[in-house]
Amino acid sequence: MSSNPLGDIASWRDRPGPSGIPSVCSAHPMVLEASMRATLPTALPLLVEATCNQVNQEGGYTGMTPADFRVFVEAIAKSVGFPTDRIILGGDHLGPNPWKALPAEEAMLKAEGMVAAFASAGFAKLHLDCSMGCAGEPVALDDHETASRAARLVAVAESSVPPEGTAKPVYVIGTEVPVPGGALHALAELELTTPEHARSTVRIHEQAFAQVGQSDAFERVIALVVQPGVEFGSHNVVDYVSTKAQGLSAALAAMQGLVFEAHSTDYQTRANLTDLVRDGFAILKVGPGLTFVLREAFYGLDAIVEELFPGSRPETLRATMEKVMLASPDNWARYYEGSESELALQRHFSYSDRVRYYWPDVAAQQSVDLLFEILGDAPVPETLVGQYLGAQYEAVRAGRLTPTARNLALAAVERLMEDYTRACQA
Repeated sequence: MSSNPLGDIASWRDRPGPSGIPSVCSAHPMVLEASMRATLPTALPLLVEATCNQVNQEGGYTGMTPADFRVFVEAIAKSVGFPTDRIILGGDHLGPNPWKALPAEEAMLKAEGMVAAFASAGFAKLHLDCSMGCAGEPVALDDHETASRAARLVAVAESSVPPEGTAKPVYVIGTEVPVPGGALHALAELELTTPEHARSTVRIHEQAFAQVGQSDAFERVIALVVQPGVEFGSHNVVDYVSTKAQGLSAALAAMQGLVFEAHSTDYQTRANLTDLVRDGFAILKVGPGLTFVLREAFYGLDAIVEELFPGSRPETLRATMEKVMLASPDNWARYYEGSESELALQRHFSYSDRVRYYWPDVAAQQSVDLLFEILGDAPVPETLVGQYLGAQYEAVRAGRLTPTARNLALAAVERLMEDYTRACQA
C-alpha cells in the first residue's frame, strides 16, 4: 500500500523544501486549471478539497459525488499536463452539516454515507466536523459529543477505503468559528483558539477514537483546525497578527505529529500567509478568494467587450449574473443585509463571494462562453488591460503574459495562487 503524501507534514518544516501547503477549495474548472498551472513549476503537490455541501453522495450543489469529483479534477489535470500523482484530494467539513435540519441520528446516517463515499473514492485527506447541532440540539455541540460523532465517522471511513493500492487517509479534526465561507457581518477582532482548548480538543478526540477501536486511525490525524485570528466578512478582512498567535503556535511543540490547519485565509497578504506557515499553520485553506479574483477578471473582460464590440450581446455578463442571483436567492439572501443598493453591491462584490455558487447556472455559463467567444484569441489592447484588468497590466507590458481573454482570466487566479505557493516554500 502506498504512503499518504501528507502523512509526515509535521516534519516538513524541519527539512529542505516546502513547509506548508495551500488547500484549494473550489470546483470551478478555471480555478482548478489555474491552480495547476501555478503549482506545476513548484515542489508542491496540489491539494484540492471539496466541501460537504459542494460534493457528497447525493451530488451536493455541484451535482457531483466524490467519485465524480475525482474524474472531474483528473480530466482538467490531463488537459493541463499536470501529473495526477501530484494531486491530493480532500473532503472538508465532513459531517452532518448538509442535513442538520434532520434529527441527529438521521443526519449522522447521511454523514456516514458521505464519508464512505469520500473514502471509497480514494480521497487522501478527510476533515471531520461534527460540531454543529442537528434538529432539537444546541447550535454548537460540546467537544465530547463532537469527538464521539467524529470517531463514529472515522470507523466508517476506515472500513470504506479500497482494499488495494490506496493509502489510508489522514484526518483533520476540530472546527473554526465563524462558519466556513466567511463571517456574516463586519468584523473587528477575533478571539483566537487558546492553547488549552487546542490541547483539550486533541486529547478528547484521541479518547473518542480509542473508545471505538480506532487508535490506529488517530495516529493518522495530522492537523487540528484552530482560529489563528484570520477571517473575512462581506466588507472587510481581519489580518493575521503573528505576535498575537505565538502562544497558540508554541502549543504545537506538545502535539507530536500535528500541524494547525487555518481556514478562511482568503485575502491575507503574502507576508501574512508566510507568517502563518512559519508559525505552524501549515495547511492554508483558500476558496472564495480564488473565485473572487476570477470574477474580477470576468467583469473586467465584460467591460472590455462593451468597449470593443458594443451591442454584440443581448446583455452584459454582469446583467446576466444579477438576473440569475435574483431568480434564486437562497445562496445569498440570508448572508447579506442592508438596503436594496447595498444588497446589489454585495451580490457582486462581497468578500464572501457568494456569486461563486451561480457560475454553474446554464445562463451564467452561456454568458461567460459568449464573452470568450467574442474576444477569441486576439490580444486585448494593453491600454484596456490597464483600465479594466490592472493587476495583469505589468505582466502584459513586460511580455510575460499574452493578453488573450482566457490567459488574462487564468492569470488572475495564478497570481493569487503564487502568494500561497511562495508562502509555503519561504
